[in-house]
Amino acid sequence: MAAQGNGTPGAHFVLLGFSEQGNVQVVLFMVFLVMYVITLLGNLGLLVLIWLLAQLHTPMYFFLSSLSFLDLCYSSCITPRLLRDLLDEDKVISHAACLMQFYFYVVFGTTECYLLAAMAYDRYVAICRPLLYSLSMFPGICLLLVAASWLAGLTNAALHTGLALGLSFCSPNAINHFYCEAPPLFALSCTDPEPNELGMFLMAGVNLAPTMLAILLSYAFILAAVLGRRGAAGRRKAVSTCASHLAVVLLSYGSLLSMYSRRSSRSSRQPDKVASVFYTMVTPMLNPFIYSLRNQEVKAGLWRLMGRKHSAEK
Repeated sequence: MAAQGNGTPGAHFVLLGFSEQGNVQVVLFMVFLVMYVITLLGNLGLLVLIWLLAQLHTPMYFFLSSLSFLDLCYSSCITPRLLRDLLDEDKVISHAACLMQFYFYVVFGTTECYLLAAMAYDRYVAICRPLLYSLSMFPGICLLLVAASWLAGLTNAALHTGLALGLSFCSPNAINHFYCEAPPLFALSCTDPEPNELGMFLMAGVNLAPTMLAILLSYAFILAAVLGRRGAAGRRKAVSTCASHLAVVLLSYGSLLSMYSRRSSRSSRQPDKVASVFYTMVTPMLNPFIYSLRNQEVKAGLWRLMGRKHSAEK
């Protein structure tokens, strides 16, 4: 049954996902399942570690715990549905469920952009203005930055979803993607999706440009401060505190830019699927390990926690 129009009872879409891969879908299911489990364990583990260890109750780790929570939400918005579709021949998703997934996907994606910018600003203050750090990054301002990131995500998602509600859909109703992402959804519209495509393109610029600028400026000042410091030890410490965050930024923004650098919703979707897998599954899985493996405080806290547990068992 094709989706006959916006708001039509029983209207639905079919998520093609990786149908063209045929028998490989079972292998993909196992790979994506392992990735999702690692994502859950890694981000939940980092959240628990930061919550349990008092020495990690600092602005940097507050932002990191917020990122871990966001990655859990992001991955859970996409992956469980994909896992079901890989084993189920009926890949149908209702019109309402599709728009809901689209809404939360935009919320989490936009929020992450602003949160990464807030984390870059935190590193800038810590390295370039260390004497003012406690005054500039007190708990209230950290909470405000995280809340503002979520508000930006909710606002952007409401605008996009509101525009999508104005579309009507005709046969064929097959979305050439593994989740309800904007360009392949717009491609099915009976009405002209030009306003939606233009809105997506403009809002991507409105949200990506200032957050990328904030990150680039923060790291430009950080680089200047690091190069101006005397002593290799001070430089190494400054670089180590930023390397993890910079790696996460490159992963996230690299995937985003590859997906939204083109306005056309009717171009080939295969490269976009690869970029989407990277952005929605690989990056949330890698984030906690990038931070923990590169961060001496996290590793020391983990060993300290394990040491307490071992002593308690004795």
